[in-house]
Amino acid sequence: MTGWQTVAARDNASWCDLMCRAHGRPGTFTERAWTNPARTPPFYPDAVTLSPDATAADVLGRIDAGPGASVKDSFATLALPGFEVLFEARWIHRDAPGRTPTAWTVVEDADTLRDWERAFGEPGLFPPALLEEATIVSGRTNGEITAGAILTTGGPAVGVSNVFGPDEDAAWEGTLAMAAELFPGRPLVGYEIDPATALRHGFTTTGALRVWIKP
Repeated sequence: MTGWQTVAARDNASWCDLMCRAHGRPGTFTERAWTNPARTPPFYPDAVTLSPDATAADVLGRIDAGPGASVKDSFATLALPGFEVLFEARWIHRDAPGRTPTAWTVVEDADTLRDWERAFGEPGLFPPALLEEATIVSGRTNGEITAGAILTTGGPAVGVSNVFGPDEDAAWEGTLAMAAELFPGRPLVGYEIDPATALRHGFTTTGALRVWIKP
C-alpha cells in the first residue's frame, strides 16, 4: 500500500521546496518528482520522487548530478548509476492525536528561531522566511529552548520533522500535543531512520525510502 507513503513523500517534498525557496533556490514539481537544478541547502536532497513509477530519467536530468548530489528515493525503487545509498529509512503515519496540555509554544519571530536552531544544532540553516509557511514549535527548560520540531501542511496530513530534545519521548509528546492543538483532527506523517520512538507514540511504518548520494 502506498497511500500514506505517497502523502508523506509529497509533504516532505513540499517541505524541501519551502526550505529551498527560503534560501532563494526554488525547485520544480512534476507528476513523478520534485527536483532542484541548484545544489540544495545542507541535509536537503536535490530531488524527491513522488511516485513509485519515477525513474532515474525523471530526476537526474533535472538536477546538478555532480559530486554531492542527493536523491530521496521515496519508494526505494530507483537504480541510480554512479550513486551510493547514503541511508535507508521508513515513512511513518499516525491518526490524529488527541489534545493534551502542553507548555510548548510556536516560534513566531526571527530571534526565537535563532535560539531554536542553536538548540537544534545547525545555526544559520533555517531562514526566517520559513515562518511564513511552516510551523516551528519549541519546548523550554528553565526558560531556554531545549526541544522542538517542525510541522508542515503540504497535503491532507501534517508533516512532522526535525524532532529533537534531550529526552526523545518527551520531545515526541510535545510535538504531538502541538500538532493536536494547532491542527486538530489531522493525521500525521513523516519519516525516521530509526522509527522506534515514533512507534512508541502511536505511529506505524508505511513503506521504505532511500537517500542516494553521488560520491
